Amino acid sequence: MAVALVAGGALAGLVFQAGRDWSGAFSAFDGYLLRVARFTLFQAVLSTVLSVGPAIFVARAFSRQQAFPGRALMLRLFAVPLALPAIVAALGVLALYGRAGIFSGAFSRFAGGDWPGIYGLSGILIAHVFFNLPLATRLFLQALDTVPDDQWRLAAQLGMGARPAFRFLEWPAMRASLPGIAGLVFMLCVTSFTIVLLLGGGPRATTLEVAIYQALRFDFDPARAVALTAAQIGLTLAIFIAITRFGGDYTAAATLSVARRRYAATGQGERLCNLLVIAAAFFFVAGPMGAVVVAGLGADLGRLALDEAVRRAALTSLALAVPAALLSIGLSLALVACRRVLEYGRRERPASWLEWMSGSGASLVLVLPPTVIGAGWFVILLRLGNLYAAAPAMVVVVNALMAMPFAVRVVRPAYDAASARNERLCDALGIAGWNRFKLIDGPVLARPLGTALAFAMALSLGDLGVIALFGSDSVQTLPYLLMQRMGSYRTEDAAGIALLLGVLCLGLMAISDRLGRDAA
Repeated sequence: MAVALVAGGALAGLVFQAGRDWSGAFSAFDGYLLRVARFTLFQAVLSTVLSVGPAIFVARAFSRQQAFPGRALMLRLFAVPLALPAIVAALGVLALYGRAGIFSGAFSRFAGGDWPGIYGLSGILIAHVFFNLPLATRLFLQALDTVPDDQWRLAAQLGMGARPAFRFLEWPAMRASLPGIAGLVFMLCVTSFTIVLLLGGGPRATTLEVAIYQALRFDFDPARAVALTAAQIGLTLAIFIAITRFGGDYTAAATLSVARRRYAATGQGERLCNLLVIAAAFFFVAGPMGAVVVAGLGADLGRLALDEAVRRAALTSLALAVPAALLSIGLSLALVACRRVLEYGRRERPASWLEWMSGSGASLVLVLPPTVIGAGWFVILLRLGNLYAAAPAMVVVVNALMAMPFAVRVVRPAYDAASARNERLCDALGIAGWNRFKLIDGPVLARPLGTALAFAMALSLGDLGVIALFGSDSVQTLPYLLMQRMGSYRTEDAAGIALLLGVLCLGLMAISDRLGRDAA
């Protein structure tokens, strides 16, 4: 109900605004909208190909090389982009490849002139691959883990080489998960906001979400915002249906098994190629993170720590992240419990519509990205005259909804397993409600809920989508302040704030990862 209220309210606000002047809304479907929609799809397709294609070879290299120094550390490093705020990653990409970046001199010599930087399509692609290559690699590794051990033993007995093993064992496992992984990456790139906002570089490199933000925040053209939002909803809904049709997954696992398994022997040439592929992927992923650390340490961190604006933004970020995470956990647990009760009660009957909605409600949130939800409520609150007064509540609610798909993934398996073990006993003893949660379900769910809470806090801390619309001088988070400092060319301050924000989010992810491993 809460999800439907927030999403439905946003849509109602947009429809109401369009109804005030339908001609303006329809006239907004012009060449600009088509150009933006075309670029949105084009960059998403390129980003997906450049992320998923290499990930197949990186995952296979990790899978074939089970014992080399630093393997487990590298796999954990590949989980970092999942929690790193997009604005921090964008700053790291600029620190490496920008006009004044670390590699600018080498690029200038190679190009035979001044290096123009990477603003535009090239910067968007690099940042998207930085985020999605590790994600796709981890998901492909999970797919390779599904190959039974007896098949590997048989392959070793037959002396099967690298090519036959890839053809008959590895590729079938990865091919089965390929549509879902590619669809997930494509969805993430279509709904990308922060990366395109910071690295797009102008009207020629603008996606639908960024165009919605610009139409409301800068141009104040609600009719165009409604048209862009309609196009965005139609696009994301079509992608959602396609991913569901292919059995795709919308979230990445917070943990990944790194247990060793025995494979067929690999030759020296294959081992060298695998290590080169792993090294290239490692340096590509570690580069922007290292650049953020180097640039952040070069800033005057002592002065930033005493800066009143930075301290106020940090406190505001935490004050918004904590309730957003708690709300996300509460809504996710309610959805999971509702689905399980309906499933347990129907016995052999087909699943009802309500049960399906309870199981898929969190994923349906992804059809309405935060910028779209924010745009709808922006229009409503603007008419009510409470736009900036309601900013904290909007940031909390929307960030809570955006974290729900991840929280549900963490909580649902533990809750379903506990329910399957204890449901009949609780019915027989008449234990229900709060007493059941306190005595039966709560102890089992403590670690999964802690994992989901830390993960939701990390996502909320690094979010820029909603605060970019509702932020003001009185309501500033660390990402919003970082964007302001970048816009005013205070690059050293931006680097220091990025390091602080990254450390906060990665610390929360480390807690989430530890709790998840302990729970496993």
